[in-house]
Amino acid sequence: MDQPKITLPNRMVAEALGTFAMVFAGTGAIVIDQQFGGVITHAGVALTFGLIVLVMIYALGDISGAHLNPAVTLAFYAARRLEFNMVIPYVLSQAIGGICASGLLCLMFPESKGLGSTHPQGALLRSFVMEFVLTFLLMIVILCVSSGAKEKGLTAGIVVGSMIGLEAMFAGPLCGASMNPVRSLAPALVSWQLGDLWIYIIAPTLGALAAVPMVRAMRPSH
Repeated sequence: MDQPKITLPNRMVAEALGTFAMVFAGTGAIVIDQQFGGVITHAGVALTFGLIVLVMIYALGDISGAHLNPAVTLAFYAARRLEFNMVIPYVLSQAIGGICASGLLCLMFPESKGLGSTHPQGALLRSFVMEFVLTFLLMIVILCVSSGAKEKGLTAGIVVGSMIGLEAMFAGPLCGASMNPVRSLAPALVSWQLGDLWIYIIAPTLGALAAVPMVRAMRPSH
């Protein structure tokens, strides 16, 4: 018996759900850490981001690829692994999922000012460069362990989740280690803290796109 074909609406639901889970768990860990005197700690927040992405890749990777990130979706398209007609639906689904997660956190923790939003510490250019490099390295890893436009396999979830946790661990105090426009857009939009948002939209997008020719230079078949 043939398996039912996965349609674009199926993929959109998966991307919205996965991004909701990522933003809710990741930024929720930041909010709870702030509300309860640092019980989770910075390391715990970094681990939460890595683990939720790992889990979502294993749960949803065979449906949509579990991009959960507009920069990743655009890079997959640039790498010719994703059709153009899927880019906008994916990005919209990710944005809806992330904003819904931040909206729910706002209802649960109305006293939280930033809802886990990202902000640069110190010079803006330094945070911009850091976000570019973090996403560049993350996207190289994703392209190397994924199949087509899908982050799915025995090692993909572990590798990608570990990379996100690692980068969040060391770079979080400097720039927030967003690596994801929606991860920063959702809490910034709901809490209306839009001042530095451009960094977290432009730098990760450029970093992810820059990873595509680098992987081609190393692996022509990719």
